[in-house]
Amino acid sequence: MWVYIARRVLLSIPVLLGITFLIFFIAHNLPGGPLAMYLNTPTITHAQIVHLEIQLGLNRPLLVQYAAWLWQALQGNFGHSFVDGQPVVTVIGQRVPATLELMLTAIVLSYALAFVLGVASAVGQYSPFDYVVTVLSYTGMALPVFWLGIMLILVFAVDLHWFPTFGMSSTPTGYSLADNLHHLVLPVVTLAVYTLAQESRYVRSSMLEVMQQDYIRTARAKGLTERTVLFRHALRNALLPVVTVMMLDFAFLISGAVVTETVFAWPGMGRLFFDSLQQGNYPVVIGIAVLVSVMVVLMNIVADVVYALIDPRIQYR
Repeated sequence: MWVYIARRVLLSIPVLLGITFLIFFIAHNLPGGPLAMYLNTPTITHAQIVHLEIQLGLNRPLLVQYAAWLWQALQGNFGHSFVDGQPVVTVIGQRVPATLELMLTAIVLSYALAFVLGVASAVGQYSPFDYVVTVLSYTGMALPVFWLGIMLILVFAVDLHWFPTFGMSSTPTGYSLADNLHHLVLPVVTLAVYTLAQESRYVRSSMLEVMQQDYIRTARAKGLTERTVLFRHALRNALLPVVTVMMLDFAFLISGAVVTETVFAWPGMGRLFFDSLQQGNYPVVIGIAVLVSVMVVLMNIVADVVYALIDPRIQYR
């Protein structure tokens, strides 16, 4: 197992190199270039722009710039924010707790309900419950995230006054768990709806496929209870194809769900990414994009390891 993990990590290195170069290339070719935020400042002269290009090394060939950036990034230095001059790692690190709070809550809620609804829908295939879950799932996947967030704000915050409209706290200073959870409800629901709808369909589909297998018929013929057949034999094997999708969704949610955090002014990495794009703060944009890319590759490796833990027949060498 450890040899396999080491091999996968080594094979991931060229993938990450290609991804980081692509991110670096795109960031440097955004409208206005890396110094776009300075070009829109009327008080900065052309001579100062040229000086900044020389100071930041932007006058060198792109490959040379990438090599220099990569060497610094490997040492944990992703540059400094153009907005406040703080290190990119520090800027992103300040937003990580908010994103983790939102992401982990949404994951726990959506995954738990996805398994319950997916299994129940598969067991009662073509029942009224199955049809209702199917309609709601497709509806959840079809709803645009920004529209759902805005509608939740209009209904539950503006009209009913049940929840706040934005932020993590009602007061700029101090912390209250109850107040924080109160602010968390609408963003979590918005972020969890699509994941819940998608995962419940995957669970249902995988369960239906497994329940047609011969070993399920054999388990029932042996007189095992339906609960044992479902959870010990069917669900465990149905998890294998679902794990990959869940791991990739986990990596996606780590990005901070840009739309959700922007709609609810949630001070996480997604909101930071959106603001940095608008400001032309490309060192932060690159830092967040690279972080998400690393997490996607890492989650793929984790998914393979989880396969072996779920199914003992899978052995890596």
